[in-house]
Amino acid sequence: MRRNKWLALLVLFSVAVAILTGCVEEEPSWTSFEGAANEKTFPVPKEASKTDRASSNSDMDYVRYALPALKESDSLPAPYLEEIAAWGWTEEPNLSTSNQKVFQKNKHMVHLSVHDGSFTVLVPKDRKAVVKSKSVDLN
Repeated sequence: MRRNKWLALLVLFSVAVAILTGCVEEEPSWTSFEGAANEKTFPVPKEASKTDRASSNSDMDYVRYALPALKESDSLPAPYLEEIAAWGWTEEPNLSTSNQKVFQKNKHMVHLSVHDGSFTVLVPKDRKAVVKSKSVDLN
């Protein structure tokens, strides 16, 4: 009878450990990226899932991505900043804060806002209007 109790406790403990292991937040690998939904030339981790996209904001086109391991109090991981630079974007330090970074590529600007468990990619809409007007042939 005692042997069965110990066996039952061992099985219960094993199941609890398996459940807890599956529920732990996993750190992103920061090795695989794709273009943001609102700015295809700006990288976002493939592990991030798009949760919200606002089209009603008249000033900014923004897309929110969930990434549970991300913390507002931490700085962006070096591998992500290196990938952003590798895609041709440079940080504008005079416009950036600890949890909001501003990047520029040619005349395009992207604001990256970090929150607990998510981040937001914001693109000024007036920039899109300027780009569209440049492509119109007025002759």
